Amino acid sequence: MNHEPIKFVFWGTSEFSVYILDSLKSKGFLPSLIISTPDKPQGRKLEIKPTLTKIWAEENNIPVLQPEKLKENDELFRNLSSLNSDVFIVASYGKIIPDVLLNIPKYKTLNVHPSLLPKLRGPSPIETAILKDIKKTGVSIMRLDKEMDHGPLLAQVEYNVPEWPKKEELEKTFGEIGGELLANVLPKWIADEIEEIEQDHSKATYCVKIEKQDALLDLAANPYENFRKVKAYSGWPNAFFFLENDGKKIRVVVKDAKYENGDFIITRVIPEGKKEMSRDDFMRGIK
Repeated sequence: MNHEPIKFVFWGTSEFSVYILDSLKSKGFLPSLIISTPDKPQGRKLEIKPTLTKIWAEENNIPVLQPEKLKENDELFRNLSSLNSDVFIVASYGKIIPDVLLNIPKYKTLNVHPSLLPKLRGPSPIETAILKDIKKTGVSIMRLDKEMDHGPLLAQVEYNVPEWPKKEELEKTFGEIGGELLANVLPKWIADEIEEIEQDHSKATYCVKIEKQDALLDLAANPYENFRKVKAYSGWPNAFFFLENDGKKIRVVVKDAKYENGDFIITRVIPEGKKEMSRDDFMRGIK
């Protein structure tokens, strides 16, 4: 590798973060520390499971911090200051990072965001692109400031989505694009070879945090909209509907669907209390 080793702390929690880390590692960049949100109860049994970036860190022998709070956390501030990092990198961390922490490194804090900023600022850009059928999208690298997704841009890559895949597939694509873009940007940024470009704030659009209830399908609604909901909410919270069967109301999770000739066709489901099955197998059990 031609570049000088760059000392950085990586802030991230999700699958998207892991794709960025994999991409950076393949280009010879490894963080000195990973900061993730705390482990949370997951699944039906609500078992405490490590975050995906914590698992990645342990596999790559990198220390992990999982602070409960970021504001007025003197110990965290001292820890991070003592590392003498060149830069911090944030990708799908899950919490707002206070200004006092963003400004610790000499070259500040960069963020990988899966949209063409200033479009789709906020916590759900991939899901929202699918839900709103925004096929011209992409990945941005920006310097973080104290407002959400508001900082100046360093680089962008446009990506035109041909057909809507499941959210997880798009997340992987954008993670790989974002990691590669970041690996190109980092050495130039540290060498002061990149001009920041102010975002056009007048063109900003926003997306919101997704709640479980958002994934409820109205089967009488627009078929293409329902199809996009299934793709956008795959993985979590999973599109679902309720069905009356034999006098009982059951919740049916839609795992996959297709859109053909103007019709919304469900292909895979998980009926309440059962395993995943094809739509045909499910329909045979309906009275």
